[in-house]
Amino acid sequence: MKNYKIILSATLLTLSACGVNKVKSTSAGSDSAKNQASAPAANTSMFAKMQIKPAIKVGDPVELKFTVYNDADTARQFCKWHTPFEPLMSKYLDVKDASGQEMLYKGAMAKRIMPPPASSYIKVNPKDSLSTTVDLLKAYDISKPSKYTIIYVGQNMSGLAVKDSVEFVYGGK
Repeated sequence: MKNYKIILSATLLTLSACGVNKVKSTSAGSDSAKNQASAPAANTSMFAKMQIKPAIKVGDPVELKFTVYNDADTARQFCKWHTPFEPLMSKYLDVKDASGQEMLYKGAMAKRIMPPPASSYIKVNPKDSLSTTVDLLKAYDISKPSKYTIIYVGQNMSGLAVKDSVEFVYGGK
């Protein structure tokens, strides 16, 4: 009978320790889990939109305009990491050709210390917006003529939601 009590106690202790470890590994395990746990929550009064020319000639810059809107009555801020508001330091866009193949990201990949420092946030005044433009050729392997689709995937870090993807045709002279 004593053996059953010892085995039962050891089993309960092991199970309770596993539960604690699972919680810890979820919040501190991978980089994406860290980003999700420490990133600002997506804010419905603050969102972003992307714009690009519908047709771009080979050799011309592939300029994506990224605009952040604050519809709130108070100033809001967002983390500039994983947005075009910082130099190309991370892959925050999925760029796919007409066949669905994802274009290779060839830019820098910054390692981050969490949580983001205060200097990594940008303030947007109430009922205002901020825009910036980035040349995608500097970080993505867009070289062959095709129709491309761009999807923003940096919302877990920046806290910005972008509802729509944008498309453009790259080709011609």
